[in-house]
Amino acid sequence: MAYINVPEGVPGIRSLVMFRPETGKPLYELAQMLLRGNSTLTEAERELIAAYVSKRNDTMFCMMSHAAASRALYGNDKNIVDDVLKDLQQANISSKMKSLLNIAGKVQILGKEVKPEDIEAARKEGATDKEIHDTVLIAAAFSMFNRYVDGLASFTPTDEKEYEAMGKRMAEKGYVAPQPTNNQNH
Repeated sequence: MAYINVPEGVPGIRSLVMFRPETGKPLYELAQMLLRGNSTLTEAERELIAAYVSKRNDTMFCMMSHAAASRALYGNDKNIVDDVLKDLQQANISSKMKSLLNIAGKVQILGKEVKPEDIEAARKEGATDKEIHDTVLIAAAFSMFNRYVDGLASFTPTDEKEYEAMGKRMAEKGYVAPQPTNNQNH
């Protein structure tokens, strides 16, 4: 049960956005830009970064929903997502993506954990400055989103089928803030 009076049964960040749409709208716009905006990283890769950071933060709702979105976007290669979440170093992804996820993992701990050699390693694997920038921003934003969801004990479904449907919707429609309910007690 959430720590504040949010719409019952609405999972994760969605209930928090419905509770306070004036703060939720820019968060959804940021997620839309980061995960669906123009980038040389695929949408599947960006969702994977979000899921990876959320897993490291132990935020089940965000990890499960963004992993599901990444799987939907990867299509036939959806096993990549589970492989990365299980063991990044053994996963069948490019060295560039491994180096970017390494950076994301360091940002998840603390931004200052990212060292010049991490950036250089990503560049050696072909990562552009924009890809490095976007990786850091996705990792930082999702650390914030994770803390927001966990800090208010937002509802977290346990049925994987719910996440599959959620991920498909996120993959197809992107990030559109839910509408607030009329009966909220702020």
